[in-house]
Amino acid sequence: MCGIVGYVGNQDAKEILLKGLEKLEYRGYDSAGIAIVNEDGVQLFKEKGRIAQLREVVDENKTGTVGIGHTRWATHGAPSRVNAHPHQSTSHRFTIVHNGVIENYEEIQKDYLQDVTFISETDTEVIVQLIERSMDEGNNVERAFRQTLSLLKGSYAIALLDETDPEKIYVGKNKSPLLVGLGDGVNVVASDAMAMLNVTNEFVELMDQEIVIVTREAVTIKNLAGVTVNRDSYIAELDASDIEKGTYPHYMLKEIDEQPLVIRNIISKYQDENGEVTLAEDIRNAMKAADRIYIIAAGTSYHAGLVGKQLIETVAKKPVETHIASEFLYNMPLVSEKPLFIFISQSGETADSRGVLVNVKKLGYPALTITNVPGSTLSREADFTLHTFAGPEIAVASTKAYTAQMAVLSLLAVDAAKAQEIELDFDPIKELSIVATVMEALCDQKDALEKISRDFLNVTRNCFFIGRASDYYVGLEGALKLKEISYIQAEGFAGGELKHGTIALIEEGTPVIALATQKHVNLSIRGNVKEVAARGANPCIISLEGLNSENDQFVIPKVHEYLTPLVAVIPLQLIAYYASLHRGCDVDKPRNLAKSVTVE
Repeated sequence: MCGIVGYVGNQDAKEILLKGLEKLEYRGYDSAGIAIVNEDGVQLFKEKGRIAQLREVVDENKTGTVGIGHTRWATHGAPSRVNAHPHQSTSHRFTIVHNGVIENYEEIQKDYLQDVTFISETDTEVIVQLIERSMDEGNNVERAFRQTLSLLKGSYAIALLDETDPEKIYVGKNKSPLLVGLGDGVNVVASDAMAMLNVTNEFVELMDQEIVIVTREAVTIKNLAGVTVNRDSYIAELDASDIEKGTYPHYMLKEIDEQPLVIRNIISKYQDENGEVTLAEDIRNAMKAADRIYIIAAGTSYHAGLVGKQLIETVAKKPVETHIASEFLYNMPLVSEKPLFIFISQSGETADSRGVLVNVKKLGYPALTITNVPGSTLSREADFTLHTFAGPEIAVASTKAYTAQMAVLSLLAVDAAKAQEIELDFDPIKELSIVATVMEALCDQKDALEKISRDFLNVTRNCFFIGRASDYYVGLEGALKLKEISYIQAEGFAGGELKHGTIALIEEGTPVIALATQKHVNLSIRGNVKEVAARGANPCIISLEGLNSENDQFVIPKVHEYLTPLVAVIPLQLIAYYASLHRGCDVDKPRNLAKSVTVE
């Protein structure tokens, strides 16, 4: 959600900024802009829509070796050129880009800026106007910047240009992710390392309530009191080629096909020389000591958490609660005496989850983060981290990150069982290897799944997914994928709940996708299918080999019953992909959505 890039170097910044913003398109946005500094001052270009539209308004004749850029996802004010970033102070001396939400921006307007005429509807413009007001009071730029940030409540990642000092970028961070990249005679700023991998792979993490002064030759980090902070850099372990689509028409399709490789990668990372599942000892001890596990997540990660709950309770015999982060943040239930909190987040920057983590740490409870980005905020601030090793995921609709989360949760359950000397009746490494092979087979059946998408979803306005036990959780994810990228109204339900109200929505021809991969509820879910069919529904049954019936529309090769969610979701991902494609939707960048939700 929103993205920032900045460049201080010896080349024309314009194209570097635009390419950097293109690498951040996956985060979701509705407008974009860049600002560069040259001898004529700050040159500002911004536009509603995609980076392609921004390129059309950028003047190729305007050059400069310092600049900032931004992709905006509207929070305050509608998507428009006026509300797009960068924003400028009244005198145009200061130019700013900002991610996050300033919760007290109206109070600041009232208390400090009553006589200022605002151009946009954004909370961001308050920041840049407040900096200029502080300068009018006799401060230098750094002091004005620190003083302004100390007044802000909420989240922010900020990059600031001063027209009178065009060799610097001032940077500030609180709760929103931001990195500074280090090069030879060049330094950069980015919300995500991927944006600037073509410039450098060496980055410095920024902590909350820090500022950074960035020049070509130096990066100086300070806290809001002005005290200099020293911090080591790290090398971003990303392969730029992983971020490219290659021969694929869409990132989503590429990432669906990468899932077998991801599972094999996870296996290799979490087994010892004897082929046994082995996690870090401190994680094992934390799981063993806990009397209850609390899984906190949002969206797709929440659905993975529901599967994780079932895995941990079934395999490790530990009670687990799974909670939506945004609800837990403001409605925390009674917690057990020795809890362990597990935070699941693809980006590791999810604002609602981070809010819960801050509260949990204040209470002194241990926390484990499961994420695809080990250097992220949730990873850094938790006590422990399990990396999902999925590689960069660019499409907004998560696929491989979701299955990676479930795979890691399965290994966490296995390791916790071993720590308690619980005997397992299956070989987890072998069974996950089978999962990877079955995933490959499913990805090779695209034609069959495209036909299902065309036959069942081509003209529909809504769709229901039903299942029982873990199939219910997978159905929730299938419905989310479909609504995210095809805009079909889709809902997932527990099969037994249909007759408690939902069945009233069944009309002639309503598509109902039913999952049947669990032996102990196979007959029950098939009974639910008969109920909806009797009322005119058009049912599509996706079953597991060995539980299938003659007229099922799609059969998944057999895997261990505990691990069926990892494979059952792949047909649903592909069905959603083709439904979006058939409707002419933007598969990778669906409307109104952001990849990384960094504001509440």
